[in-house]
Amino acid sequence: MSYPYVLLSAAVSLDGYLDDTGPERLLLSGPADFDRVDEVRAASDAILVGAGTIRADNPRLLVNSAERRAARVAEGRPAYPLKVTVTASGDLDPAAKFWHTGGEKAVYTTDAGAERAARLLGDSAEVVPLGPDLDWRALLEHLYVVHGVRRLMVEGGGTVHTQLLRQGLADELQLVLAPLLVGDPAAPRLFGPGAYQSGRLRLTETRRIEDVVLMRYEPTAPGTGAVPAAADRHWLRIACELAALCPPSKTAFSVGAVVVAADGTELARGHSREGDDPVVHAEEAALAKIDPADPRLAAATVYSSLEPCARRASRPAPCAELILRAGVRRVVTAWREPDTFVAAADGSGILAQAGAEVVVLPEYEAQAKAPNGHLVR
Repeated sequence: MSYPYVLLSAAVSLDGYLDDTGPERLLLSGPADFDRVDEVRAASDAILVGAGTIRADNPRLLVNSAERRAARVAEGRPAYPLKVTVTASGDLDPAAKFWHTGGEKAVYTTDAGAERAARLLGDSAEVVPLGPDLDWRALLEHLYVVHGVRRLMVEGGGTVHTQLLRQGLADELQLVLAPLLVGDPAAPRLFGPGAYQSGRLRLTETRRIEDVVLMRYEPTAPGTGAVPAAADRHWLRIACELAALCPPSKTAFSVGAVVVAADGTELARGHSREGDDPVVHAEEAALAKIDPADPRLAAATVYSSLEPCARRASRPAPCAELILRAGVRRVVTAWREPDTFVAAADGSGILAQAGAEVVVLPEYEAQAKAPNGHLVR
């Protein structure tokens, strides 16, 4: 499955409440931050809000800057991003501003909700049934494949943010903290109860914007089993970037690798032909930097831009075997090894036969192949 980059955006008060606090809506941000949000919208392919937010706030969700709209058109994109909402029941107000401003709209709903939504909206929006229940992974894949959405901005509300974070589908969280105490026990909180990812989020930026503070976070904890999480995409991108650091070779692939503990702690990274070793492989270089007795290895994930090798001439043990010896039982890769140097290589098969889970994210194949363009056509 391929998904767009999912960015969650929310304004929150000091005591953790969202800004949609009732009929007299409390605006937590100021003009400068509203302009920043407009910039983020303009950079997105689609903007998503829950049906509850449409009912409570009646948003238009537009790119307000004429200059930014013109820039989008000049790039060959529509002036406005696709506007998306999610509803289980299909209970939508056809008079809401959401349907009568901006460009194209899409509604993702259940099989039961699709008939009602189509009846209420007519040709105002595309209605997409996802099955008996709302399936976020199916929704994101449909946006990616059918609408070409590569960057999705999610503006809420709290239920939508909670579901995406709990399922490990949010690539980035942007929080704007306002210096206000709401104090209303009925005000909606930022996130609801439930099991979230283990480990700490990574803080990637803080920025003062007038009297509010923007904080940007990324998840770090790998997924589990065969189901990829947003953090898996983050770490695999890093592995692909490491591949570009490899000294060029006509007889070996350029590969990058990262080993990450279950709580999102990076244990080590490496790349092919690293340092003074002209034949070292990426996974081998990374694992060599970790104490073999480190108890975190058993639950760690190895990210490799290319499938770990099954056979090699330069060393006795191929990387698939080194990974298994280290106790790692989950590998995420971008690209299956071609027959360029080893016919019918199947490192994934060796790993799977030993009980390891191998996850392939093909959307990163082009990035993984880039430093190997002279070897693979």
